[in-house]
Amino acid sequence: MAFGVFIHRSDSIYDDSPAERYQFPRQYLSRVRNCAGDWIIYYEPRKVSETRGYFAVARIQQVVEDPSTAGMYIAVVEPGTYLEFINPVPFNGTEGPVERGVLNEAGRISGRAQSAVREISASDFNRIIALGLAESTPILPRERAEEEDGSTMLRDVREPFAFQEEERPRIDYFSSRIVRDRVFRRLVLRAYDERCAITGLKLINGGGRAEVQAAHIRPVEANGPDTINNGLALSGTAHWMFDRGLISLSDDLEILVSRQANDPDSIHAVINRSKRALLPGRLADRPHPHFLAWHRDHCFKQ
Repeated sequence: MAFGVFIHRSDSIYDDSPAERYQFPRQYLSRVRNCAGDWIIYYEPRKVSETRGYFAVARIQQVVEDPSTAGMYIAVVEPGTYLEFINPVPFNGTEGPVERGVLNEAGRISGRAQSAVREISASDFNRIIALGLAESTPILPRERAEEEDGSTMLRDVREPFAFQEEERPRIDYFSSRIVRDRVFRRLVLRAYDERCAITGLKLINGGGRAEVQAAHIRPVEANGPDTINNGLALSGTAHWMFDRGLISLSDDLEILVSRQANDPDSIHAVINRSKRALLPGRLADRPHPHFLAWHRDHCFKQ
């Protein structure tokens, strides 16, 4: 097994869905197979207009032939392992490329940097992960701490996210459901500018915390990924109604109200005037029709 870097473009000609599958031609088969059972980092190249650099991590479950396209293969992503970075990591850092393995003996960038699939060292993997998940405010779980006066308060569990250069990474860190939920919340709220997609309200409390919550369209329990396009920023009431199938979204983002709702007039009253979901500016962050269809089929009370 080996860590890897997989290049993915938002305008890719391949049948990719980074949280689920990575399609590739035969020429990369041996390299991808080396990564099976281990973790890879996705990289979006600089030629893409809205490049994100290194933008996510995932674990490859297995490699199979693509049954629909001759000569193509699929790297299947293990469900629940895909995690987007809080901070996309640019190719070049303050000391040159963050992926040191792309340098040749003369210290120059080699042709290896152009390879769509390449193995990566543990030290490079650790460096990119640490940069991608670094945040000025903590995203770690919280614990109750006893003060000198006997009272209790919540404090952040501040175990440093750092490794020795050649150590195996702390996979448990970004596999933790608590950490993943906090990262997901931050990504979704940032994409929606902390505004509810249904009501249009942007409420911030005195401590600067947004009232909206990050909702999965297809829940984690149903193998829904922690991707922005499987998320919505929703106020507490809208989130409750969405999870219980009282509201949903059409493929063109019209807000649907269930005929089984006991008070449809009140629901319509809290929906924003456009009667359509308010969306992130970046196209790739908007709700994917695949997840919206799942919600209508499995949650929405027609």
